[in-house]
Amino acid sequence: MERRRAILDAAEALLGEQGYEAATLKAIGERAGIPVASMYHYFSDRHQVDAELLQHHLRAIEDLIRAALEDSEPPALRDAVDAVIDPVRDYFRLHRSCVELWFAGRGEAVIDLVREFDAAQAERLWLLLVERGLLPADTPRFVLQLAFEVGNRLFDIAFRQSPAGDDTTIDEARRMVTAYLETYTA
Repeated sequence: MERRRAILDAAEALLGEQGYEAATLKAIGERAGIPVASMYHYFSDRHQVDAELLQHHLRAIEDLIRAALEDSEPPALRDAVDAVIDPVRDYFRLHRSCVELWFAGRGEAVIDLVREFDAAQAERLWLLLVERGLLPADTPRFVLQLAFEVGNRLFDIAFRQSPAGDDTTIDEARRMVTAYLETYTA
């Protein structure tokens, strides 16, 4: 377990400092002080390292979103959108490695994890918005899935423009997602 943790910590550091392309399995092993041949005892390939590290990040982000939605009881649709965007933005700003995995990691496992996460969060948000009367019950669940897809794409742009996430792009993401959801309230 200790060596697995060292590998994940090394991957986290390399991703945050040098980006996705630099965080090769060889570089991760060197950083962790583990010979490359021994790395395969712990992870079958780089994609498995990426997936395990991203799962850790996803659990943390999910906890933050859940807390923001439960604690704030958003009175308006915009507040609910903010309760999702703000924790993700703040987490990405603190964890550059997560940004690298989320947007630059192209392995099948990482892509699947992001899609599953977004689908679960979209479902959670749909339920909350309908329960609180912020969206009508006949709003298709697919609408929230699209909102998350748009949000992801705009966050990708925001964090490519600036390591801290371009605030103007993030504000536009808020406006676009809120305006789109509001079309279902009329």
